[in-house]
Amino acid sequence: MTPGALVCVGVGITLGAHIGARSRAYIERADVVFCALSDSLVEAWVSSMNKDVRSLQGYYREGASRRRSYDEMVEAVLFEVRLGRKVCMALYGHPGVFAVIAHEAIRRARDEGFSALMEAGVSSEDCLYADLGIDPADQGCQHYEATQFMIYQRLIDPTAYLVLWQIGLAGDRTLARRSVRAEHLALLVGKLEHLYPLQHVVTLYEAATTAIAEPRIRRVALADLASQEIGMAETLVVPPSQGMRADMAMMQRLEALDRLN
Repeated sequence: MTPGALVCVGVGITLGAHIGARSRAYIERADVVFCALSDSLVEAWVSSMNKDVRSLQGYYREGASRRRSYDEMVEAVLFEVRLGRKVCMALYGHPGVFAVIAHEAIRRARDEGFSALMEAGVSSEDCLYADLGIDPADQGCQHYEATQFMIYQRLIDPTAYLVLWQIGLAGDRTLARRSVRAEHLALLVGKLEHLYPLQHVVTLYEAATTAIAEPRIRRVALADLASQEIGMAETLVVPPSQGMRADMAMMQRLEALDRLN
């Protein structure tokens, strides 16, 4: 029997525009393709590339922990790999960015001796830089998942951009909710106001998923964040509130080295 294999690919964010040639080829040549895509239009587009495309959306159940749903998805994918099939898993954006099931499926497949790899894709982060005109090399960026940021102590640099992903699920520790509560957002604001003034303008961002759509960009004062209606696909971008400060001691050392050369 031919040994099974797994490849996880990303279809990008904008329908049809972001998928790479290698990712498309993996989808077209697979024996079976699993889709973790919440948009029926995107699933239909992927289905046009392969005759056996199966949606994983049915594993999400109202009130059920996403952790359990993810485990069931991974097992469904590995079942086909164990049968000796070439399996492709197609996910939004980059398959390794906020995609637990891809990492877990690859880990388990490799542990069982199967070939498993990941093909890079265009992520929401890539779209964010383009749509908001941010160059991470300019002032720097720090990225965190919103709930993780809330429940762990982090050393935040207010001279760099702060990007909080999955702001639409901020504060959810049940892994079962599908929307954010204003009370949770208020707690997040309370944590941020130690470093940023309440009048500091932040951005709520959501990338466009079709070529005819525009990215959703809303700028609000930090004080007003808790009163906003926020979708699950939105990201919070907090710009620097302070300028960068030079490390004069290091500058002097570098100048001394330059003089030697």
